[in-house]
Amino acid sequence: MNQSAKSYSLLQVALIGGAIATTTTMSVFGSAWTRGVRASLALQDSPKAIVDQVWQLVNHEYVDGKFNQQNWQATRQSLLSKDYSSREEAYAAIREALQKLGDPYTRFLDPKQFEALTSQTSGEVSGIGIRMEVNEKTKRLTVVEAIENSPALKAGIKPGDEILAIDGKPTLKMKVDDASKLIRGKAGTAIKLRLGRMGQNTFDLKLTRANIEVPTVRYTLKQEGNRRVGYIRLREFSSHAAEQMQRAIRDLNSKKVDSYVLDLRGNPGGLLQSSIEIARMWLDNGAIVKTVNRVGGTEETKANRTALTNRPLAVLVDGNSASASEILTGALKDNKRAVVVGGQTFGKALVQSVHELADGSGLAVTIAHYYTPAGTDINHKGITPDIKVDLTEPQERQLASNPDLIGTKSDPQYARAIAILSNNSFAQPPANQPTRPMSRAGDLKP
Repeated sequence: MNQSAKSYSLLQVALIGGAIATTTTMSVFGSAWTRGVRASLALQDSPKAIVDQVWQLVNHEYVDGKFNQQNWQATRQSLLSKDYSSREEAYAAIREALQKLGDPYTRFLDPKQFEALTSQTSGEVSGIGIRMEVNEKTKRLTVVEAIENSPALKAGIKPGDEILAIDGKPTLKMKVDDASKLIRGKAGTAIKLRLGRMGQNTFDLKLTRANIEVPTVRYTLKQEGNRRVGYIRLREFSSHAAEQMQRAIRDLNSKKVDSYVLDLRGNPGGLLQSSIEIARMWLDNGAIVKTVNRVGGTEETKANRTALTNRPLAVLVDGNSASASEILTGALKDNKRAVVVGGQTFGKALVQSVHELADGSGLAVTIAHYYTPAGTDINHKGITPDIKVDLTEPQERQLASNPDLIGTKSDPQYARAIAILSNNSFAQPPANQPTRPMSRAGDLKP
């Protein structure tokens, strides 16, 4: 178990998962505990070793010391009394034991699931850097976008290019997920695409895969009447989200925006530290989040006078804004730094720690409960927006079928936010948040 002997603050290592996902972290335990676990794994290289490793982690970390009224010691005896003929059989037993805790966020991840999770939260992928779709009219696999600084962009791949074959394999009737699996691969390896481009003959293109930072922040300057609005959409709180958010705010500041709209709709969460760093870009003073562990120990994180802007701010949320999104929203709302517009948020107020296990599988364990700065427990309830704007089913279908309408006047929640910001009576930072030179801001350290 690659565990660190160094001790860490809960808020330095803990993670926030989304509505359905959690993220990776280092262990919070020291060397003595690690030696104990290793000693108990005299069963090394057997499926039973993973079973006991999972039990030990839950026993030491799980937020509910009563284990949902389960006899956790008896659970260990039951798990270790069985002989497992395969890892898959051991995995099934682990999942069955964890299910009794009644917590969907404490869960086991097989090696493929763990690899996918760590890739997601790292904010990086290994491939050529394109977004694809199956074109509704042509039914062909088509490039939507070549990501910035990617091999695809450097090779001249353009939106609208049709991918006709991948390493000689035709893509006709191929699903996007299947094509993605063929295109992804180890950095430094080669791949050949056959492309079709309007007005040209088909051609082959050889590329070399690379590690690519995935954009989780997209932003633009919008002219709404006589106001210059910085629109920022944050898709998830990956390890690169804070630095991408910092670049977005600084660029929009340089363009003299009058106000901001921060769109967290559909954002399932991610890294806890990322949400804290981003909150500090909007807040100069005030609490951000408080966590409580299994023994009642509390830790509170606050703003540290590193805000990048004090311009009026509206935050857009919906039922799929979860976890780290709710931490950020709660901090901005409770400190009266922003007006929150949209639908009720998801309602996940639990923090997970995620561990890599000895065979490459993983375990997510709920280690703490969090509260907003006002002391609100949002678990299973969510955050109620200041201005409730629920989309009708036809409106949801329209935005889903035409994503270009998101963040425009055809988007009812965005349109309402713009109307509120134009009113000048909402989303002003509190009086105790002084204006200061932006050159002094931007320290992302906790």
